[in-house]
Amino acid sequence: MATTNDIKNGTVLNLDGQLWTVIEFQHVKPGKGGAFVRTKLKNVLSGKVVDRTFNAGTKIETANVDKRDMQYLYRDGDDFIFMDTVTYDQLPVAAATVGGASDYMLENQNAIVATHDGAPLFVELPASVVLEVTYTEPGLQGDRSTGGTKPATLETGATIQVPLFLEAGTKVKVDTRDGSYLGRVND
Repeated sequence: MATTNDIKNGTVLNLDGQLWTVIEFQHVKPGKGGAFVRTKLKNVLSGKVVDRTFNAGTKIETANVDKRDMQYLYRDGDDFIFMDTVTYDQLPVAAATVGGASDYMLENQNAIVATHDGAPLFVELPASVVLEVTYTEPGLQGDRSTGGTKPATLETGATIQVPLFLEAGTKVKVDTRDGSYLGRVND
């Protein structure tokens, strides 16, 4: 058990049987009345964000979340199989837990897998990854101007928007948070 004085960004709280990550917090001491802590919490499983206020000094239950560097090995039905890079233990993670991260994961790529009591909570990819464009419409002569984009399919099967001049076979850097094109990568 901890108190509201121990709250920091990234702390995981166990409230009413659900896990919440602290995104923001602010200690408030009004001129009249008792001090309190205003927080913005994100549900670890659903991603829902809520505002919650606690009286200063209130006891809160923190959860022990273990974040480990793991390597994505392969997909087995609805599960993604990850391997701990230290112990070589394999951990199956359900597709629902992996979520949109699967659009940017290649086999043998490293990711951070967060677990609580052995149950996988979420998968965190690096901020950007390098992937190859497997299909896109050919660019036309004169399509070098700025601003125009076209859809391109990546080697993972995800589709992103790329500049008109890019062709299939080009390696591109992709932002894993929103799927945006960050630039070409020359080998």
